[in-house]
Amino acid sequence: MRTMQTAVGVFGGGNYTDGVSAPPLMVEGAEDSGRQPISSLNCPPFLAVEACREKLSVLTSDKRSSITRYRTLFPAIDFSLAKNDEDVLWGPDVIETDESVVARGMNLFDWLWTREEKEIAIVTHCGFLYHTLNTYGKECHPTIVEELRKVFANCELRSMVLVDRSKLGSDTSTYNFAGKIPAGLDMPSDVADKKQAEEASKN
Repeated sequence: MRTMQTAVGVFGGGNYTDGVSAPPLMVEGAEDSGRQPISSLNCPPFLAVEACREKLSVLTSDKRSSITRYRTLFPAIDFSLAKNDEDVLWGPDVIETDESVVARGMNLFDWLWTREEKEIAIVTHCGFLYHTLNTYGKECHPTIVEELRKVFANCELRSMVLVDRSKLGSDTSTYNFAGKIPAGLDMPSDVADKKQAEEASKN
């Protein structure tokens, strides 16, 4: 519920007007939000993906409602990827392991590679992002690793570029989507090119 409210608030259209042919992304006052309905006009597609839900705990706040209920509150969100109407993953005595969260995160990233879109916004929870991103970039430059491991603030936006290194003819890596410290000078490319040209002219 929280992530869908955030997603439509950030990426949705303006206020919804009755009589418009497109259904609203969110109906008026969804889950006591006090918000006006949000339009789906001129918006990107919204897909609900259960793989990126928060780490499961015994807290009832980690249990989702039924897809049937969500569809009434968020008519323009696509819930077709949800396999079950009710939440079959949450349980009053289920505490998900960090390894399980990471596996879900890796499955989500694998699924992202199958998408045709070049820019995708993932609206999810801090715990899920923290555990997932800690798995990636283990061979990256330390500054990249430090950035990946920062805990997300509430409603924080970050941009990432995913690169399939196998398409670049690079060496294979033991980690998914791993970057490596580039060879050569650690400076902007135009400065590095100039430096290399100067060094070559001295020889």
